[in-house]
Amino acid sequence: MMRKTGINIVTIKAFSKLRTPLMALGAVTLAASTVPFVPAVAQNGAPNAAAPGNPLGLPDNVTLLGDVSPNERSATAVVNGYVITGTDIEQRVKLVTNASEAEVSDEELQRLRSQVLRNLIDETIKIQAAQAQEIGVEQAQIEQTYSQLAAQNFGQEANAMDEYLESIGSSSNALKRQIEGELAWENLIRRNISPFVNVAAEEVTGVLERLEASRGTEEYRLGEIYLSANDENREAVLQNMQRIVEQLQQGGSFVAYARQFSEASTAIQGGDTGFLRLATLPQAMADAALQMQPGQLVGPIAIPGGYTIMYLIDKRRILTADPRDSVLSLKQISLDLPQGISEADANTKVAEFGTYVQSLRGCSDAENATAAIGASVVSNPQIQVRQLPEQLQTILLNMQVGQATPPFGTAQDGVRVLVLCGRDDPEDDGAPTFQSVMNSIEEERINKRAQRYLRDLRNDAYIEYN
Repeated sequence: MMRKTGINIVTIKAFSKLRTPLMALGAVTLAASTVPFVPAVAQNGAPNAAAPGNPLGLPDNVTLLGDVSPNERSATAVVNGYVITGTDIEQRVKLVTNASEAEVSDEELQRLRSQVLRNLIDETIKIQAAQAQEIGVEQAQIEQTYSQLAAQNFGQEANAMDEYLESIGSSSNALKRQIEGELAWENLIRRNISPFVNVAAEEVTGVLERLEASRGTEEYRLGEIYLSANDENREAVLQNMQRIVEQLQQGGSFVAYARQFSEASTAIQGGDTGFLRLATLPQAMADAALQMQPGQLVGPIAIPGGYTIMYLIDKRRILTADPRDSVLSLKQISLDLPQGISEADANTKVAEFGTYVQSLRGCSDAENATAAIGASVVSNPQIQVRQLPEQLQTILLNMQVGQATPPFGTAQDGVRVLVLCGRDDPEDDGAPTFQSVMNSIEEERINKRAQRYLRDLRNDAYIEYN
């Protein structure tokens, strides 16, 4: 089975994609009886190299003989002879920071440069490995993918993306290099991993049976940003996570931050876990998710091994139709308020507007609002409930055809209501097909093996830092 492919460019917002289910976080534990006790200090007073809390036998007080701030030096590297320049790093950083609407601090930029350097090293290793196996990416394929991205984001103006990248301090070459890295990785996976992943029919049948037994159980689709922590760096990691949360709350791109910072296996998907049951998560994450509504961000949350930030993308019930998939026919009645209107006058206008809406005798009567009170009326005959603001979804799902929502809005934006003119409820979801379940299991196994493969490539690479 050939692995699904796709280029994920987090910096072009319209093209950002989230793929593949979560490889669930877990911890490997050993029975206490299998771990012998080893004292931290040997009889001669020296640190015991075999002590569980000090596996390397390091002294308590370490005297540093070199640069104590290695991240502050020139962030360049040579990977198997290929030079990564400071310009390469800065242009890629611009791609990431442009995806965030919030201002990025100098400290944040320094951490981002370090992460981008690691990404560029991995990217270079992938490209070199593909070339060594004579499955490198043709330049024509890179140009074709770049042109498709430009068309998706800038229409028919082929040069518009070039100009955009230049305007933010990046370049077309930086983006093309990222495209080459991802395509090269797909080629490597297609040759070295995918052909050797097999899924037995009995496994698929077992998954389908468990899904049927879980019909009606809630599933959650989360975004996650995970950073590992230990006793030595826990406070620093926590502070980093808190700064990330602040950036996200100020409008930062969750997808961009997850791809650059998260240590979870979902980082390449922008942190998207896919739909999962809470029983597969650490208890602290499950408890938090139960209290969340779609669109809500929480964290950092302490979990085994580190901290996580969670964003609830969506939730649903297994093999059960989701009412939020209902398609509504709506009419929106909007009334603009005069500029500079006082709060008292605004309240009076809103009350009059609400009284008029209550007098409507169905959806057809809504069109009279233009002549009666000077409001504007806009029709939308097909809109999914889940596309509407969370506060309105529950209200609309409990309404009958012909009823209107309570007035909502502000003095600046005006006051409005939605009148329900029709609703098409979704059909019950059937069980996924045998083939779709098999594809999902294959994809998960391919991703796990791909992580191990990249780790091996890193170990074999010769990297010099300047």
